[in-house]
Amino acid sequence: MFDEVAQHYDRTNSVLSMGNSLVWRMATVRAVAPRAGERILDIAAGTGTSSAALAKSGAEVVAADFSPGMIEVGRKKHPNIAFIEADAMALPFTASEFDAVTISFGLRNIEDPKKALAEMYRVLKPGGRLVICEFSKPPRALFRAGYAAYMRYIMPTIVDAASSNPEAYAYLADSIQAWPDQVTLSQWIRGAGFTRVAYRNLTLGVVALHRGHKPARTARPSRPKAAAKEAPSTQNGSAVAEP
Repeated sequence: MFDEVAQHYDRTNSVLSMGNSLVWRMATVRAVAPRAGERILDIAAGTGTSSAALAKSGAEVVAADFSPGMIEVGRKKHPNIAFIEADAMALPFTASEFDAVTISFGLRNIEDPKKALAEMYRVLKPGGRLVICEFSKPPRALFRAGYAAYMRYIMPTIVDAASSNPEAYAYLADSIQAWPDQVTLSQWIRGAGFTRVAYRNLTLGVVALHRGHKPARTARPSRPKAAAKEAPSTQNGSAVAEP
């Protein structure tokens, strides 16, 4: 499915989001805060639009995606980015390899998101950061109803005009509706071992930006206290522990 929409993927996303995709991408880059010399993994990178934005900092960005079609288009658009075909549930990288891991609008497409989160934790260096940008649930009921109406009635018309494979985008609406809310995803992230987990809504909660950190070091078990030395007995037979 993703192979078939790869050619016009970026254009369709821009139209469907009414230009907000650029805003979401900029917010994600700021959250990742890439620095020159860092090694960053961009999962579900698609055609590499987000990877290229991250690489402007001077960081080394690896763009990973499960779709060969997406990767083919991405390599043509961004020849300086390293693309690799990879399964997010079994990343082909060693433990503690990346300073940051990010995924935009891809976690809900993975068969087992919790397993993917565990893999992200594994490949992050201690102290490394995780940033997830994903569709979410608008907290305001009125806006949530309007958003649902947009996806049901308006989006199919736009897709017919903008996409190379309109049928594939029926999946988009279904996957968004089935995806859990912000609090639930935060719980999944904590469950994978991340700390300092937080999120903030973008575009009134249509999208949420989640963050987490891999602990800098694991806590060492406390050393047992030395046994108190026994002082010589006093005349009345009691003993006093030395300070």
